[in-house]
Amino acid sequence: MRTPYIGGNWKCNGTVESIKQLVQDLNQGPSTEGKVEVIVAPSSIHIGLVQSLNLRKDWKISAQNIVQEKNGGAFTGEISASMLKDLGIDSTLLGHSERRHVFGESNTVIAKKVKVSEEVGLTIIGCVGETLEERERGETNQVITSQLKDFNVTNWDKFVIAYEPVWAIGTGKTASPQQAQEAHKVLRDWLADNVNSEVAQKVRIIYGGSVNSANSDELIKQPDIDGFLVGGASLKSKDFLSIVNSGLKSVE
Repeated sequence: MRTPYIGGNWKCNGTVESIKQLVQDLNQGPSTEGKVEVIVAPSSIHIGLVQSLNLRKDWKISAQNIVQEKNGGAFTGEISASMLKDLGIDSTLLGHSERRHVFGESNTVIAKKVKVSEEVGLTIIGCVGETLEERERGETNQVITSQLKDFNVTNWDKFVIAYEPVWAIGTGKTASPQQAQEAHKVLRDWLADNVNSEVAQKVRIIYGGSVNSANSDELIKQPDIDGFLVGGASLKSKDFLSIVNSGLKSVE
């Protein structure tokens, strides 16, 4: 059985006081040790703060993005993979739709980020997902498998796939359990056909897109959904802990 993986993407949110309260509340939740892998991804300016607040030891801190050069350099406003390792951070999101569609990151740039992440040993949460227009044109499978291929992954042991339909992110619209399962199975089948069956069975594929405490139980019951990448609900301790509890119940 694949260990459920649940991530909280705090995006560009939070104040010192709100994050202090959030960490305090999250630290009161039940242990996930050895059962569910949980990460939270604060904004880069808040990573040190969350570390100083002693986030619970059974959870980890992730970055939301990195620059495409391993050691950084003349990239104003960016952070590098090497900087993260120096801080003791072991993972990063890459390819999030907001990076692709708001900031214009190309598949080529994202692949460079995968390469440098692999070089320093970061775990990658790689995001794929189609727009509403692409889904309506029947292009979902083509889009998400092409994005997965273009990551150019060489170390699948440190890669988690996050399927996040763009039309469901921050909109309140969620893919139905059936829609999400169909996309997850397409991705797992692609791994079996283009990498190997062992990788296909081992790699965790998680769902993101308006995940909340009301829909997480049903979504994680699907055979190819291994957890969640949570946006807005991850900023609400009660909701996020409820989603984590969905993961715990799935392995009981």
